[in-house]
Amino acid sequence: MKTLLFILIAYLLGSIPTGLWIGKQFFKINLREHGSGNMGTTNTFRVLGVKAGLVVLAVDVLKGTLATLLPIWFGSSISPLMIGFFAILGHTFPIFAQFRGGKAVATSAGVLLGFAPSFLLYLAIIFVASLYLFSMISLSSVIAATAAILGIAIFPAIDFILTTYDPLFSLLILLIAAVIMVRHKENISRIKAKTENLVPWGLNLTKQQKK
Repeated sequence: MKTLLFILIAYLLGSIPTGLWIGKQFFKINLREHGSGNMGTTNTFRVLGVKAGLVVLAVDVLKGTLATLLPIWFGSSISPLMIGFFAILGHTFPIFAQFRGGKAVATSAGVLLGFAPSFLLYLAIIFVASLYLFSMISLSSVIAATAAILGIAIFPAIDFILTTYDPLFSLLILLIAAVIMVRHKENISRIKAKTENLVPWGLNLTKQQKK
C-alpha cells in the first residue's frame, strides 16, 4: 500500500505543468501556442525569458528529486529510482495537462540528483560540453542520454563513479534514456534538416540555420 501511495504521489508531482501554469498565471501566455509548443524548460526560456525559465527548471528538477527521496524519507525498501521514474512519466504524460507534457530532461536530472548525484554531474558535464559544441539543447539532451547508457555499461568495469553493476539502476537508466530520445524525435528530424532551434551560445558545429 505504501508503495502504491509513493507511485501516486510521484506521478502527481511529475504531472505539475510548471511552465504551462506560470505562463498562464503570470504572463497570460499559453506556451503551447508559442515557440516549439512544448511546456518544458527550453521553450519557457525561449518564450517567457530567463527568470521564468530558471523557475521552471528548478521546479521541474525538484519534482524528480522529491519523488526519489520519498522512499528514503519514509523508510521503504522500494527503489527510490523506481519511484522517481513515475515522476518522469508524470512530467511526460501529465494528468493536469491532458497528458501532453515535457521532454523529461529536467525531471530526469532531478531523479538522478536524489539518487546518484555523481552520475548526474558526469552527465551535466557532457551536456554542457555538447551545448557549447552544437548550440542545441535538444541534441545535448540526446547526447547526455546516450552517455548515460554508456556510463552504466562501462563505469562499473573500471570502478569509476559506479562501482558495481546494478540491474535495476541499469534498467531504469535505459528507460529514462529511451523516454528522452523518443520525446526528441521531432528535434532529431529538424537537426538532420539543419533547421533546429539554437541557443545564443556555442560553436554550432552542425551549421544549423539560426532562428
